Amino acid sequence: MKTIMIGLDLAKNVFQVHGVDGTGEVLLRRQLRRSQLEGFFAKLAPAVVGMEACGGAHHWARLFQRLGHEVRLMPPAYVKPYVKRNKTDGRDAEAICEAMQRPTMRFVAVKSVDQQAVMVLHRSRALLVRQRTMVANHLRAMLAEYGVVAPQGIKGLRTLIAELPETSAVPGGAIEVLMMQARHWQALDADILALEGRIVAAARSDGAARRLMEIPGVGPIGASAIVAAVGDARQFRSGRGFAAWLGLTPRQNNSGNKRRSAGISKQGERHIRTLLILGASSHLRYQPQRKLKDPWLAGLLARRPVKVAAVARAAKTARIIWALLVKGERYRAPARLAA
Repeated sequence: MKTIMIGLDLAKNVFQVHGVDGTGEVLLRRQLRRSQLEGFFAKLAPAVVGMEACGGAHHWARLFQRLGHEVRLMPPAYVKPYVKRNKTDGRDAEAICEAMQRPTMRFVAVKSVDQQAVMVLHRSRALLVRQRTMVANHLRAMLAEYGVVAPQGIKGLRTLIAELPETSAVPGGAIEVLMMQARHWQALDADILALEGRIVAAARSDGAARRLMEIPGVGPIGASAIVAAVGDARQFRSGRGFAAWLGLTPRQNNSGNKRRSAGISKQGERHIRTLLILGASSHLRYQPQRKLKDPWLAGLLARRPVKVAAVARAAKTARIIWALLVKGERYRAPARLAA
């Protein structure tokens, strides 16, 4: 039996396989346990295996590639329209098999082990930052109930934590719990600093990341995340395609001769989009002190709010990043700015 196309519905323990030949005739419908999956594909003739780009997909993709199969990963949202009627594992696998054969389907590049290792650092840091923010807000809110407040920012919070043991306005039972939360915040802050140190070291040891850090508004954390998440930038046909993947392009609602553009789509890689917007905001923050020299940026700030200008700057930065990754060049400031 020669199976040409295989749709694989991934799960934790039970996997569904749906295989068809070149004419579309169904040759295989089978349910496999996790322990059976590798042996099944090891005995199978080289085939094209399609999967949704979900948890564990890149691990299985690398395994199947080593076994001689071609792997196609697809965003789950692009597979959903091919599911017939009610959802079952068998219909999910059939939908994957159908979607992977579409000539206009967009596929996800398989990430290497090293790429995913760097992404573990970034995702762990993002999680700890959210937890640190939650603990800080909790501390401020509880102390505000007793009339104890501090200036905004981490500096003000550190001052608040330092003065917490000597605060007489808070009862003894409450102060013990708040001290526990303060120690939790300090532990989170120390872990975040340690992760940031590892991310910066990884960025400085990578040639592509060092080139991206030369772009205004792109730091080591952003450069490292981009290199790890993107891999080969040639998978995007243009800089606008890369910006659209980040969710930095306008939402479209067109009909006939009417064209309507709204705010950015916010669809795609949220983490990198956030880093680029934060970097652009930081870049704009110090521009007035340096007597703004970029006429494009000056004109934008003259007619649009600062936050809108920051998003536009982030979208422009995304296009520059794509060009540098594809061409392998270094960042060159426009001649009027360099002068």
